[in-house]
Amino acid sequence: MGAAADPRILVLGYGNPGRQDDGAGAATVGELAKLALPGVTAETDYQLSIEAAAALAEADKAVFVDAALEGPEPFRVELLEPSATIRFSTHAFGPESLLAVCEQAFERSPGEALLVGVRGYEFDIAEGLTEKAQANSRAALEFIKQLIQDWKEGRTWQQANWERRS
Repeated sequence: MGAAADPRILVLGYGNPGRQDDGAGAATVGELAKLALPGVTAETDYQLSIEAAAALAEADKAVFVDAALEGPEPFRVELLEPSATIRFSTHAFGPESLLAVCEQAFERSPGEALLVGVRGYEFDIAEGLTEKAQANSRAALEFIKQLIQDWKEGRTWQQANWERRS
């Protein structure tokens, strides 16, 4: 049972569901968790924490899902590299920093890690996503499900994108 044929996949969704669309990452991953896909661990939280590095060290592939204040609709995708650089964001600890901690503490990190930024619109104190963010979350979920399938078939994100465009 090799890592390429049966990758261990971790999907981390984070954001504050009490701030409307800020909860889009957690909502997307919450829906993924309901599917109970084999080989996939789906976790949600208000923000990334250093404790998540242990779970990340066990993964062959990882997806971080967060709300995006701006950018393309319905979501954007970014390939991540470990970086100990602290950056200013709505979250104190970003995915690149978590990947760096994972490498330093466990001497390994996922072979491929992506950030999916689900476009949000309203970030006031209120429960629930706006209709547009709900639609974006559904589109992001479909993308993540296809990404998981691609990874299980041994393709990287870049290979799968190239094949779809060809």
